[in-house]
Amino acid sequence: MKKLTLKNPANRKVTVLENEFIDRYMPRANGEYVKVYLLLLRHLDESASLPAPSKLADLLDCTEKDILRALNYWEKEGLLECPDAQVTASQAALSKNIKSEAVPVAVPAAAPEEPVAPEENRPKSREEFQELMFVAEQYLGKTLSVTDIDAISYFYEKLEMSADLIEYLLGYCIESGHKSIHYIQKVALSWHEQGIATVEQAKMNSVLYNKNCYSILNAYGIKGRGPASSEMTYIRKWCEEYAFSLEIILEACDRTMNMIHQPSFEYTDSILTNWHKKDVHTLEDISVLDAQFTQAKMTKAAAQPEKPSKPTGKNRFNNFENRSYDMNDLERRLIQQ
Repeated sequence: MKKLTLKNPANRKVTVLENEFIDRYMPRANGEYVKVYLLLLRHLDESASLPAPSKLADLLDCTEKDILRALNYWEKEGLLECPDAQVTASQAALSKNIKSEAVPVAVPAAAPEEPVAPEENRPKSREEFQELMFVAEQYLGKTLSVTDIDAISYFYEKLEMSADLIEYLLGYCIESGHKSIHYIQKVALSWHEQGIATVEQAKMNSVLYNKNCYSILNAYGIKGRGPASSEMTYIRKWCEEYAFSLEIILEACDRTMNMIHQPSFEYTDSILTNWHKKDVHTLEDISVLDAQFTQAKMTKAAAQPEKPSKPTGKNRFNNFENRSYDMNDLERRLIQQ
């Protein structure tokens, strides 16, 4: 295997990075991990003053745990020497070659962190998680931020979503035009609440979701086409952010048609937003709101005093006295004549 030497043959103002690292290790590594590696390489010739992990975390605007995760990754790749499997700030060391044959450069000790659990005690594979991070970067088209990593870690560990399901989740959201990690998190929580634990269940939910879209269009009397992108945005908001059932959405569509007699996603959205603020979950909740509205309206009407009727004023049309006729007498006289 080609030897990968970490040294600076130029001057102290230049950091040299070998092509072996760029070609072989960098493409599949998390961008944050590459930053940690480059920062250690930058201070390779300054062994007496290497930054502590806490300092590295401050420089890279991340946490010390993120630094430890990066050190663990490069240790697995063979570019970092560790005395044992549990990497701590005082144990991390850069190796001068892939096989760890050269004398390592020690990283200065820092304040103790929470102990990192041994690999065999962890519920899921770190290697699988690293692959998931790589896939997430490809989907999102950027280097993952600390917020992105924390969110995906939450899906993976707390929600216990499989790597395949998270990958499908990313693809599902991005194909619909949403790259925001906050939106992706809302969808993940919605799936978790619905008990979706496999890719197959997620796909079935997508099929049902598409059926819901066409049901909503039919409620508006729209047929022969699929929903437009702006309409899909409203439908996703109602189904995923508000988590309304189809029957509640269709009720709002019916009320829209009854009130303005034409399809309007904006009008329906105002109805559903109001129901969401009032914590509506079922049709019974809507009935209760309707009863409360009717009662409030009647109470308000009863509280208002009746306005006295205005007297009829005289004008040029009614300023003469009305005449009265005996129609029977007039008819009799007409006959006699």
